[in-house]
Amino acid sequence: MSNWALIIYCGLITYLTRFSMIALIKKEMFNDRIREVLSYVPSAIFPAIIFPAIFLDNSGSILIEDNPKIMAALIATLIGIFSRSIIATIFSGLASYWFLIFVV
Repeated sequence: MSNWALIIYCGLITYLTRFSMIALIKKEMFNDRIREVLSYVPSAIFPAIIFPAIFLDNSGSILIEDNPKIMAALIATLIGIFSRSIIATIFSGLASYWFLIFVV
């Protein structure tokens, strides 16, 4: 099997397994309590995704000293709090990270 066929096959399998859960579960099955609990899932998952990208290096050890990602994350967080704009937060985080890497 060629690489492209394998990539497309894996993508279709992943898409269909995830889509089947969305399509088969009826919205009426969830009561208000389950909906309230599930509303917290994105905010609980987000730190688990972001933490390794900011605080861990390539070998998996925690890198606190001389880590420009931490400063860029703090700047992006402050911009996000004050501006309430996702685009401004993303651009400020990227710009501050690149500035800290290439200029400082």
